[in-house]
Amino acid sequence: MNKAQLVEAIADKVGGRQQAADAVDAVLDAIVRAVVSGDRVSVTGFGSFEKVDRPARYARNPQTGERVRVKKTSVPRFRAGQGFKDLVSGSKKLPKNDVAVKKAPKGSLTGGASATVKKAAAKKATTKKAAAKKTTATAKKTAAKKTTATAKKATAKKTTAKKATSTATAKKATAKKTTAKKATPAAKKATAKKTAPAKKATAKKTAPAKKATTRKTTAKKATARKK
Repeated sequence: MNKAQLVEAIADKVGGRQQAADAVDAVLDAIVRAVVSGDRVSVTGFGSFEKVDRPARYARNPQTGERVRVKKTSVPRFRAGQGFKDLVSGSKKLPKNDVAVKKAPKGSLTGGASATVKKAAAKKATTKKAAAKKTTATAKKTAAKKTTATAKKATAKKTTAKKATSTATAKKATAKKTTAKKATPAAKKATAKKTAPAKKATAKKTAPAKKATTRKTTAKKATARKK
């Protein structure tokens, strides 16, 4: 059965030959476009159409037997559904007053422009999510770096201030010790000066006292001689 015969077979069911031709063309066009774009067209009970990628390989020319390298390519593939297989194998009988293949459930036929649009939208959404995640991660890293740098600067300032304070305190203590050392000799000199006049005054007082005592003893001796 070719395409023309297929159109004739369904013409009575769709209301005319032209309508049948348009229907066949529309169905085939939708299947081809879907498979070319990489979608899988599945009709329950009938089968599925899909695109298969074949890697590069070596083959033989059937006429010459020469080994030929075949490039990587993509080919369409049709897989019959279980209902179709059962009818062909004879395990099920063809219905007389009903269609051989039941109507596909809603959503089982995939392909056409709608499927392509959905895939594109899904890819864009995934790309936006990935970009948002990268931006968030970059912002977090930048904030962490800034916080660490600020903390280091504050710590350095505190350490410098502590060192400066301790240095100033040490300098003051050293200055006090130096001043005390310088003041000690001066105080000793002043004390020595004060004690020297006091010793002289004491010596002067004791000298007249000794002379008076000497005079008294001399007068006593003279009185004793007279008697």
